[in-house]
Amino acid sequence: MRSVRFRDPAGTVRTGDWANGKVVFGGQTYERDAIDILPPCEPTKIICVGLNYADHAAEEGLEVPDRPMLFLKPPNALAGHGNTITPPANKERIDYEAELGVVIGEQCRNVVEAEAMDVVAGFTCVNDVSNRDDQQREQNWVRGKAFDNSAPIGPVLATPDEVPEDAGIELRLNGETRQTSNRSEFIFSVPELIAEITTYLTLEPGDVISTGTTAGVGPLADGDVVEVEIEGIGVLEHDVAMP
Repeated sequence: MRSVRFRDPAGTVRTGDWANGKVVFGGQTYERDAIDILPPCEPTKIICVGLNYADHAAEEGLEVPDRPMLFLKPPNALAGHGNTITPPANKERIDYEAELGVVIGEQCRNVVEAEAMDVVAGFTCVNDVSNRDDQQREQNWVRGKAFDNSAPIGPVLATPDEVPEDAGIELRLNGETRQTSNRSEFIFSVPELIAEITTYLTLEPGDVISTGTTAGVGPLADGDVVEVEIEGIGVLEHDVAMP
């Protein structure tokens, strides 16, 4: 099943089923243009994983980590399908990073790997938009990663059975493929990530784990249109307006 949070024409927030590009709720079918697609969850935090693909580590000239590299994005970073993101002004490089998002379904702490999928509500698409000026030059991950609308998420929440273990992940920039891989290439699996993260902090319903990006990371420019497509989930699309 693939569910979608949306605002109907009357302004009411609802959760419906995504079917053939339309939304079904309460026996009524809504055309995409008649509603606003919202992020599929309301996280208290987004836990991001760095260097979870060997090819991306090689691309950055870094060694493969022996345990997950973790950082946080706060709720202000959230953006949705169809939104226009506006990165910080006067930055030389703002990058895209296509990622599989894991949405947590229940409050949890100290989860063992064997039971990790029991706390997963589903999967979604994420673009971990990054301000390299501050992240790399100043080693400041708040300025580099936590700025407003730096985490477009969506368009739907797909239950785990909808997303294959080797689901393809692709990012297209203005229609041109820039990143392509699949989730079987992870260095750390979803259960490993959940077990590691919940050793340190409590996850709440709606929290998101953004599982890392593959090779092909590159810069965004004013007017760009970004599509993140993950097999079994669909296509998250947003555009970019540089201030």
